Amino acid sequence: MQLYSDFAPRRTRQLLFDLLSLAFVVGWVWLGSAIYALIDDLAQFGAQMEKAGAGFRETMTEVGDNLGGVPLIGSSIRTPFTRASDAGGALETAGASQQELTHQLALTVGIGVALLPILMIAAVWLATRGRFIQRAGRAKAMVRAGVGIDLLALRALSHQKIGTIAKIDPDAAGAWRRGDEAVVRRLARLELEAAGIRLPS
Repeated sequence: MQLYSDFAPRRTRQLLFDLLSLAFVVGWVWLGSAIYALIDDLAQFGAQMEKAGAGFRETMTEVGDNLGGVPLIGSSIRTPFTRASDAGGALETAGASQQELTHQLALTVGIGVALLPILMIAAVWLATRGRFIQRAGRAKAMVRAGVGIDLLALRALSHQKIGTIAKIDPDAAGAWRRGDEAVVRRLARLELEAAGIRLPS
């Protein structure tokens, strides 16, 4: 499998495209991480709520336990503090839930922001490079199979732009039919070069 062209100018463009794609991926990952961190910071409110609720619950429980030992009024005076302790526990639970929801939201949004653009970049890269790999593979297979340069030249006449062929010879088709070796070889080289393969010497 050939990932890059044998020719320096095209290979340079391919490498630049790869680096640019990688830079975009890194940029979107960074943006997703930044958004995740920004949203996740909101969980601090939940942490403070949980801490305050836990402290209030513990204090009310302790006060209720202490007053519960007072003769005659102990059992009746404990009830309001027990209820207050329950309220503190509810606040503590709400704080923990807020943190969990915030973490989930931060993760979902962070991944969502990064993932869609990365998938689009990957799709463009795979489509572009996939076509090149397929074409280069076919051309290499033809060369390995010993396909004559006249067949490669014929493919060039079928696939290449008329203006490009005319630069080789105004009557390139006629030259191919006559078996003009120089023109045929240049046409074959043109076909292989378009596939990123260098014509063997």
